[in-house]
Amino acid sequence: QVQLVESGGGLVQAGGSLRLSCAASGRTFSNYVMGWFRQAPGKERESVASISTGGGNTDYADSVKGRFTISWDNRKNTVYLQMDSLKPEDTGVYTCAAVLAPINTVVALRYDYWGQGTQVTVSG
Repeated sequence: QVQLVESGGGLVQAGGSLRLSCAASGRTFSNYVMGWFRQAPGKERESVASISTGGGNTDYADSVKGRFTISWDNRKNTVYLQMDSLKPEDTGVYTCAAVLAPINTVVALRYDYWGQGTQVTVSG
């Protein structure tokens, strides 16, 4: 059974950094797309970034380009989200997700597996 377990959230001041981790288990994640989504209070869930485990292709939301970096460690089956220059509007619950797919996708409904989420709070 596939499990995704996030860690690394917390409280940080604006301008600071955090690194989120999502450990995946239960199968071999070749040719998967791993995504990070976030949801702020009162707002819809939005895609933040995604990466293909096979080719390493990445995709970012415009709001985080140049500040966030997604990466995949094949040996550890772990996807990371390095978040720099954090802003208060980055506050939310960050959740990782996985889907067997040939190309990246930002559509949440296309993802089959989800973690529980980790809270990120950026104080202004």
